[in-house]
Amino acid sequence: RRWRQYPLVSISNAQRRPLPRANWLATVHHGIPMDRFGFSSASEGYLAFLGRISPEKQPDCAIEIARRAGMPLKIAAKVDPVDQTYFDRTIAPLLANPLVEFIGEIPERNKNAFLGQAKALLFPIDWPEPFGLVMIEAMACGLPVIAFPGGSVCEIIDDGVTGFIVDTIEDAVDAVRRLDTIDRRTCRQTFERRFTARRMASQYVD
Repeated sequence: RRWRQYPLVSISNAQRRPLPRANWLATVHHGIPMDRFGFSSASEGYLAFLGRISPEKQPDCAIEIARRAGMPLKIAAKVDPVDQTYFDRTIAPLLANPLVEFIGEIPERNKNAFLGQAKALLFPIDWPEPFGLVMIEAMACGLPVIAFPGGSVCEIIDDGVTGFIVDTIEDAVDAVRRLDTIDRRTCRQTFERRFTARRMASQYVD
């Protein structure tokens, strides 16, 4: 309210909600270089969780979804010091499940293989995610996303086209069973149309 002369750009419309009176000039969704991730037409049949181990990212829900769906889950995620207690008390006991493989944090160069070989990305967030870069990284590989509708999710994922937006664990399990209805090439084409670095840069110039 005080500094109305400063125009702001949001990375999603959802990011604006806490500050509705700010001088919003435009929304520019994030983009990544088109050649950073290559398209993968087939998977090795596991679900993927990529990001941080934290309560708001709900990796415990991802584990429960995989368990109920009877599918392997690979977790490539870092544990920040602030979340170590959460990991030790909540997540570590769940890793005994034979369907779950905890890989830990992976470097950027390994993301393409990790995502490209998966059946879907699980994104069961419980907070108003401002963007969620991992969703477009997944789409760049041709990977559908199963996500809870927090923050920007409904702006990034086209329900039934590039993934499924679900409200409950039960809905997520059902979505896992319907993954073959999602065309992986359409996921890649959506990325190329909406989420490249070139498109992002062009919008900032505009």
